Amino acid sequence: MPKLHLLKFAGYLMEDKKGIAILGSTGSLGRQSLEVIRLNSTQFFIELLFASFNTDLLLEQAIEFKPNIVIHADELRQQELSDMLFPRGIKCFCGDKALLQSLELEGIDIVFNAISGFPGIKPTIQAIKYGKTLALANKESMVVAGNQVAKIYTEKGGSIIPVDAEHSGIFQSILGEYSNTIEKIVLTSSGGPFKGIDLSDLQNMTKKQALSNPHWKMGNKITIDSSTMINKGFEIIEASWLYNLNFSQLELLIHPESIIQSMVYFEDGSVKAQLAMHDMRIPIQYAFSFPNRIKSEFPRVDLLKTGALTFEDPDLSAYPNLKLSYLAAEKGGNLPAILNAGNEIAVQAFLTEEIKFNDIYRINDKCLNSIDYIQEPSFEDLEDTDKKTRQFAKTLIY
Repeated sequence: MPKLHLLKFAGYLMEDKKGIAILGSTGSLGRQSLEVIRLNSTQFFIELLFASFNTDLLLEQAIEFKPNIVIHADELRQQELSDMLFPRGIKCFCGDKALLQSLELEGIDIVFNAISGFPGIKPTIQAIKYGKTLALANKESMVVAGNQVAKIYTEKGGSIIPVDAEHSGIFQSILGEYSNTIEKIVLTSSGGPFKGIDLSDLQNMTKKQALSNPHWKMGNKITIDSSTMINKGFEIIEASWLYNLNFSQLELLIHPESIIQSMVYFEDGSVKAQLAMHDMRIPIQYAFSFPNRIKSEFPRVDLLKTGALTFEDPDLSAYPNLKLSYLAAEKGGNLPAILNAGNEIAVQAFLTEEIKFNDIYRINDKCLNSIDYIQEPSFEDLEDTDKKTRQFAKTLIY
């Protein structure tokens, strides 16, 4: 397994103003990243904005932040964008090819990949090839294509700084521990909105109920993934690649307070953890400013108000999608790609109220047991797996 030495970094000085490319700027994380930049305009500037949806918001963002380049995924929107932004000195392009080419720009120091889903994988690979610092929020890059990303990262260098709260916590906990052996990593989860509810009672849970995460404000897709707990299984797959660990070295605990995002156990018996409030701007800002920390007014942890911090093992019978993700993590190959693709189709069908909540598991399970397993897939194999699984999953919606 290729090793990802995540602690490589360019070592920017605090006075160096960093140019940032925001991929997925109109999504939840993209909007929060722009808030971080708005609050720290002397430290960062926007070089590139990319979005797949919400053209109106993309235009608003471009007018405010004045990037060098704006790219929309839909090539049919290029004329509309150009008419609005070209007179302001902003270059406009459309399509994925334009995005991949633009990541080579010298003005881009950091690529923040907050694109949702499989389409975010190629920008991750391209940013690494160009030697950029990659602030990574696209789970699929490591879940689906961890082996390919690791190989390219080993060859090309650059830096990867995880943005997920859990992986940011791990990253911060291993600073200064580069030569020390990690015994295991523990990820935590609040348990989502359905903690303590029997699986049989979940079938008729509504979209509104599933979107009621007790702590985090996220996009609809990741919020549903949090309610099924499949996101935690995906985070375990991410961790195995990011920190070069076996599945047996990764654990998950339910932590309802969501103050400790993750813990790193070392072979001498020591445990390190990073604590923070439920605010994604904190790991985003850290990824942008690393290795420095910038003062913020973000909420602080107050342990006197929090009270007890509690932990328990997850009930796999109540979270069958988590159990499926464990299977994919342990067996590897193209199983994570199958699970990811089937889950994307199933979650979208639930959000459009075409299926019931427990049907997400039904579709995911059927996909894992029906699509051909490939032990050592190429990237082309993963693309083919993704396409076939999506087509098959759509036949299961009823």
